[in-house]
Amino acid sequence: MASEKSDATPFIKNGNTAVITKTPVPDPKAAKLGRGKALKQVLASFVANLGTINTGMAFGFSATALPQMKEQLNITDSQSSWIASLSSAGTPVGCLLSGYLMDNIGRRNTLIITEIPLILGWLLIAFAQNIPMIYAGRLMIGLGCGMVGAPARVYTCEVSQPHLRGMLGALASVGVSTGVLIQYVIGTNTTWNILAGVSAIIPILSFLGMLFMPETPNYLLTQIGRERAESSLAKLRGSTCNLQEEIQKMIAFKEKNHVEPLKGFRETIKALVSPSTLKPFTILAIYFFVYQWCGVNTITFYAVQVFEASGADKTAKYWLTISLGILRVIFTVVGCILCRKCGRRILTFVSALGCGLTMICLAIYMYYVKYWNENGMPLQYAWIPVASIYVFMIFCTLGYLIIPWVMIGEVYPTQVRGIIGGLTTCVAHLSVFSVVKTYPYLKKLLDDYGVFGLYGTMSLLAIIFFYFCLPETKGRTLQEIEDYFSGRTKSLRRRNTQCEGA
Repeated sequence: MASEKSDATPFIKNGNTAVITKTPVPDPKAAKLGRGKALKQVLASFVANLGTINTGMAFGFSATALPQMKEQLNITDSQSSWIASLSSAGTPVGCLLSGYLMDNIGRRNTLIITEIPLILGWLLIAFAQNIPMIYAGRLMIGLGCGMVGAPARVYTCEVSQPHLRGMLGALASVGVSTGVLIQYVIGTNTTWNILAGVSAIIPILSFLGMLFMPETPNYLLTQIGRERAESSLAKLRGSTCNLQEEIQKMIAFKEKNHVEPLKGFRETIKALVSPSTLKPFTILAIYFFVYQWCGVNTITFYAVQVFEASGADKTAKYWLTISLGILRVIFTVVGCILCRKCGRRILTFVSALGCGLTMICLAIYMYYVKYWNENGMPLQYAWIPVASIYVFMIFCTLGYLIIPWVMIGEVYPTQVRGIIGGLTTCVAHLSVFSVVKTYPYLKKLLDDYGVFGLYGTMSLLAIIFFYFCLPETKGRTLQEIEDYFSGRTKSLRRRNTQCEGA
């Protein structure tokens, strides 16, 4: 393949010198003719992301189950907060484990193994005879949710071509939103233990589906060899794709950057502390912390209680919760489509501004709810909190719930994509745990209006960080993104060239 002289400084990787080169941009029409079949890539990505529905189900379970448990099991507020947050406490362990497994046994095998604790966890809750059994079940579910997060996203990004990667990478967010909706709908119409039993169906289907999926070509090329990588690529692209050209690009990148399996602890640590790893990890770690503290999972985990606090009656609060779940799924799908058309930065700014303003609006209304209740006055403008929560969820799904998860599969070097992807999801779920576990205590300390005011302020202040630190990865290949974070290219800004899409 023809190349021009490098304009970047040579770099060192695994003790070898390499350079970044520019390649001529192909004609867009010719590039489209050589693309693989989208259906095959969509199918593989869909099956890989089935497991992410469990994450949403773990989030949504407590919203409908906790009110029932308080009536049937007489659980305390402390026990309630542990049941809600323990899944997030078990998740970091799963994240770290999945990172190790991805780079040692492959993305596909990791996705298969991850369903086992999910199946066992849901069944344990379904047949629970006491609170400790529920705790144990939630921990196992959290372990499984942690294990599925990074592999699903890395698998999706590695099996899809650039023009589909943004949209397919967002499937995990659709899965999470779908899981939340499933829990809201079924949980409102059945008991908490039956809900847990039904929830076990999803990981069983995911386990069976992944048995028929191929390993990713990137992993096979790095760990095994060209022949297996070509075989996998043929299954994922079909007859319409120029397989030799695509595999040759992968080989060229592997050889140019000396991408070989890391040998030993020292090489792994060296790769993890390199700028190409630490820079994107820091950005995403802060991104996840900020978006969790905008209040999204407080709304998700405690939806029924939040609507009740805003003044909704006993019947309405359940239907409002279900409709919130439906809204979340719809706009997550919209967000997936926008992710292909719009940049990562613009969707993030939309989320940050929208979530911040709606949370502050909700906080102001909550303040007046307290004032009206203390003075025996009737509630007024009851549509305001409902509208605030609904609009908040719309803004949140368009950016916050999609962009950082998509970027996990985009921004990390091939050699440590599994390990650092697991570490990133670990940080993400630690942030979930921190906000969900602290909500009942912050509520007592600051009252409802203070908590939501805090969430809104966090989101608005985050705009400053996103403006200066968040790169635009739309339309960039995985190789270009890695070159940028390694310092081999100075910018990811779109040049005067054609590209294939997201």
